[in-house]
Order: sequence, then structure tokens, then C-alpha cells
Amino acid sequence: MVAATATLGMLAPVSVLAWEPTKPVEFVVPAGTGGGADQMARLIQGVVTKHELMKQPMVVVNKSGGAGGEGFLYVKDSKGDPHKIIITLSNLFTTPLATGIPFNWKEITPVAMLALDEFVLWVNADSPHKTAKDYLAAVKAGTDNQFKMAGTGSKQEDQIITVALDKFTGKKFIYVPFKGGGDVAVQLVGGHVDSTVNNPIEAVAHWRAGKLRPLCVFDDQRMPYKGKVTDTMSWNDIHTCMEAGVKVDYLMLRGIFMPGGVSQDQVKFYVDLFKKVRETTEWKEFMEKGAFNQSFMAGKEYADWVKKAEDTHKGLMKDAGFLAP
Repeated sequence: MVAATATLGMLAPVSVLAWEPTKPVEFVVPAGTGGGADQMARLIQGVVTKHELMKQPMVVVNKSGGAGGEGFLYVKDSKGDPHKIIITLSNLFTTPLATGIPFNWKEITPVAMLALDEFVLWVNADSPHKTAKDYLAAVKAGTDNQFKMAGTGSKQEDQIITVALDKFTGKKFIYVPFKGGGDVAVQLVGGHVDSTVNNPIEAVAHWRAGKLRPLCVFDDQRMPYKGKVTDTMSWNDIHTCMEAGVKVDYLMLRGIFMPGGVSQDQVKFYVDLFKKVRETTEWKEFMEKGAFNQSFMAGKEYADWVKKAEDTHKGLMKDAGFLAP
């Protein structure tokens, strides 16, 4: 009986520890410093560090070359490496479609949608145009290439929206591309361009400082945040562009991917990590400050959403004449 008991003891199940990183995690940003993706990545890095959400450090690495193509190819070429993650914008679709680089999102692994980002039409606070209707009426009444629109990158989200405004007004903007949303906001504050379609997080500091004026948000409903950002306005006070008669709406992905060839346990670690990040006060404050749409998805739901978004972007870019030959 003693021997039997000993044998049974040796056969008792041994708990298997879940996977976790064993070395620093590279958090790749396929865009320049100061923009929305960079700010979100660095906020996450700070939250993970402050709350000790993982044992290994997280290191943010910007790879903005080729409209983010450098970052996507870097992660694609890191197949099987669970110590690299990348935050994606809609350049996940627009960059391969516009440039023809050998990359498709199906070659990397979807982890989670963190949020969707809004786009706002901004002018300098000294602009004579108080509303989107006023501004776009002036564009309509002007000549081609009279008004300058600054944006991030070429044939990317900002320029797609600009082309939609070209069609709406019947006049062409001069589109002026910059590396990141931070640079774009500075150009508008300096009066070097007439307008931008920056994300809220990229322009909020300048709005609060009285340097910029929001005209409308490219969504079919107003942003829900009602706390005052300036002395007189909240995000919710900004009209939708559709309220101004501009039938253009566009939301941008803020999502996480890993290289291809990683395990489900490794993906689960990061899904769980980002769920913990989303529960922190810092994240909730960041979401309100940047007026994000707080949609969250993981697993098949997220992969299905990405596939649908890819199809949408193919149509938008075909209409704009942006597809690579």
C-alpha cells in the first residue's frame, strides 16, 4: 500500500505556468514620434512599468520609414518571436496598398483592438472660419490649390480624407505631408497651412492653449466626452462633419499585432496584459483626453473586423487613385 501511494503521488498533475516574456519586449511604432500611435505606445509602456504588469521591460521603438512599411516588414521578418509587438494604425492597410511592399496583415498575428481613433478638421484659432460649413464654403468659392491641408504621410488616412473633401468641395487642396501628427499640429499653429485632419490626441494641447479651433469630427455621431477641454467647449460640443452637410466619416484603428508563428498562449498573455492596462486610471484618462472610441476586440472578432476594414480601404484608395500599379 505504501508503494502504491508513492506511485500515485508521482503521477499527480503538475501545474503548467502560463507563458510570459523572458526578455525585454520591443513595442514597435510604425510612425514618427509625437503622433497618436507613439503617444499611445508610450502611455502603455509607462502604465505597464508603473503597475508592474509584466516582469520584463517594454521598450518603444519607432520605425516610421516608408509610411510605416519599415515597421511592418520588421515584425513580419521576426516570425515566431513573441517578444515583439506592433501598434497599428490604418497604415496596416494603406501602406501596402499604396506602395506595393511585400506585406499583408495576414502575415502577422492579430492580438487586440485597443480603440478606434477619431479625425477632426482643425483650423488655426485666428482663422476667420468658425464652422466647417464656413470653411468648406470658402474652399468651394476659391480656386484649386488655394488652401493647404497638412497631414501625416502620403496616400495615408489623412490624405484619403482630404481627397474626400476635394470631391465634396469640387476643389483640390494642396496636401502637405509630414512624418507625424505632432509636426502636423505645429505647422497649423504656425500658420503654415490652412487646416489639418489630425486625431484629437495630436491637437488637444494646442486647442486647450487657444491656438487651434476644431470645426467638425469625421464620425456619424458626436464624441461622448462632455467634460470641458477649454473654458467653453468639450469634445461633445464639436459638431459631426455630417451635421455640417459633409458626408465623410472615417475611424482609424489603434490595434496590436505580433509576428506570425506565435502560439495562442503567447497571444493570450498580451490580450490579458492589455485588458489590465485598460482597467487603469491612466488609460481611462488618456482615452478621455484623446476622445477615443473605446471599442475593444480580440480573437476571431478582431480578425474579422480587420478583414472588413481592409476591404473598405481597398475601395477608398481605389476611388482616390492611390493603389500601387
